[in-house]
Amino acid sequence: MPKNLLSAIILVLFFTFLQVNAQTVISKYAGEFLAIGVGGRPLGMGGAYVAVANDVTAGYYNPAGLARINYPEISLMHDARFGNLENYDYAGVAIPFDNDMSFGLSIMRLAVDGIPDTRNALMDITGSGSLDDVNRLDYSKITEFSDQDWAFYLTFAKKQSENFFYGANIKIIRRNIAEYSAWGVGFDAGAIYCPMDKLSLGLNLQDITTTMVAWSTGRNELISPTVKVGGAYEVNFLGGIITPALDLDIRFENRQFASEFHIGPVSFDGHFGFEYNFKNIFAVRAGYNDVKQFTIGAGVKLPKLNIDYSFARFSGSSVDNLDDTHRISIMLTLEEPKFLRSGM
Repeated sequence: MPKNLLSAIILVLFFTFLQVNAQTVISKYAGEFLAIGVGGRPLGMGGAYVAVANDVTAGYYNPAGLARINYPEISLMHDARFGNLENYDYAGVAIPFDNDMSFGLSIMRLAVDGIPDTRNALMDITGSGSLDDVNRLDYSKITEFSDQDWAFYLTFAKKQSENFFYGANIKIIRRNIAEYSAWGVGFDAGAIYCPMDKLSLGLNLQDITTTMVAWSTGRNELISPTVKVGGAYEVNFLGGIITPALDLDIRFENRQFASEFHIGPVSFDGHFGFEYNFKNIFAVRAGYNDVKQFTIGAGVKLPKLNIDYSFARFSGSSVDNLDDTHRISIMLTLEEPKFLRSGM
């Protein structure tokens, strides 16, 4: 690693440490909305995509994978979560530049809209100032607000050689609930290595410097780093390709029994998935993700357009009341602009 790059990383980590220790922070689950995932294809595979990433959604799953694209791509997704209780949407664009670089932008929004605000509608008919069962609501004073989480990923990816790719994200976080708001900035770094034909190994270091989200109230939330490692292997089968994939999320938030397994404060969660792609005409998928959801999915490839659908269901009696989750995404592959490949 070049000396100046190493020095820059050390300085970033040092100043991040000073900032974190100068303020009170709350870290557990602070960035949970960032872990939902994007794209019908990867979500149909249980999110096991760190080593598979080779399209515009790589900006989210592994920035290094964005260097694998050959043409500009645009993707959109809508997620009907828990019977439309939450609205989750994603948009991404990726553009290759020259012969070995790519740039991308990903935008995600998670929101619960139309939440009744009764804070100014309580009538104290007793005059006691206490909340009891004889107090009433003035329904004319009930308003509504939204709980919104936004994330913007700016991605750079580089093809170092035919079997090694690397990339990085700068991500900007914006959160709003009623009149309160928060901002945060974080960094991800990823790599993909192909040691042999058909085999890919992936690594994504999320929030590598630790991400602080500062609220207008003075309260701060700390998003701890997450290490995502994965592998995928392609197998020819019945005229198509089967791709089994496995990811492991390593977190440092002391999740303990909320994870698949843990060692002290370090937790481990797995993603398992596979895809059967028949001659790039259609694909079927299945998987199991880190929040104990079984997933299935399918996709069809049209000229310049991919349409993908995924379905997720929670397992276990303790979550029987949560509705199923449906996601549909489209990805448009654009013609290759000549100026992008001209070396200009």
